[in-house]
Amino acid sequence: MTTTLRPAEPLQRQSDGTRSRHYQVCVNSRPVGTIHLATSPSLGPTVAQVTELAIDEPDRGRGRGTVAALTAEEVARGWGCRQIEATVPPDATAALRLFDALGYRPRNRNMAKQLTPPPPELPPAYREHPMSEAEFTAWLAYEAEEYVRGWTERGLPEEVARAKSRRDHETVLPDGRDSAGMVFSVLEHEGVRVGTLWLALREDRAFVYDVEADGAHRGRGHGRALMLLAERRALAAGRAVLGLNVFAGNTPAERLYTSLGYATTSHTLAKPLL
Repeated sequence: MTTTLRPAEPLQRQSDGTRSRHYQVCVNSRPVGTIHLATSPSLGPTVAQVTELAIDEPDRGRGRGTVAALTAEEVARGWGCRQIEATVPPDATAALRLFDALGYRPRNRNMAKQLTPPPPELPPAYREHPMSEAEFTAWLAYEAEEYVRGWTERGLPEEVARAKSRRDHETVLPDGRDSAGMVFSVLEHEGVRVGTLWLALREDRAFVYDVEADGAHRGRGHGRALMLLAERRALAAGRAVLGLNVFAGNTPAERLYTSLGYATTSHTLAKPLL
């Protein structure tokens, strides 16, 4: 039996340069599932995304999904993509096994926590203050470079990572420190600066864009204090859910978030297209 992809629509091209297409997964021309392939609006046209892969129940366990995913990789290569990614719910164990077998590796995951009043108290000797304009300028230059480094370490070409950094920061921070819905805080311990927090207040939740203990003060519990500060600010703004993203391999951060009650909401896996 031959498993193929049959286009279910014309190739969709968007004004931002992204493209996408839905396909039927067919066995000897008989539809047995669907797959949706697109290029990433965030990472650019060289990164493809499998945004949907579903095989009908009677045809599962026969390798249909594996062949469909491999065929999608060939389509992505034809689009000029150099990397492909897939985002998988945490309970989709079959999909996680499939992509792992195909050479996809964990890149990052989203986590979230349901918040309930009262807000947690900061440990003794901690104090928070809003970033000044001078603090923000210095912090943003550093954060943008760290953002580039984080993506290049995970296989994104430097020019693509820099373009993503510029695009993302311009999009979410159109007015710099005063951009709507953004909170920038500096945390001090016994009068000494120990870390920073960038929190976004969305309609239905808050999201930690960046949290970091300063290099000279790591390993002393300041990261936990920063996350408690994030929860306090989220609850004060009326947000009952706090989300975040963590790169795979950042074991200290993953342990911290798990210990604070954050649960994984999705895994993103990626693979180079050679």
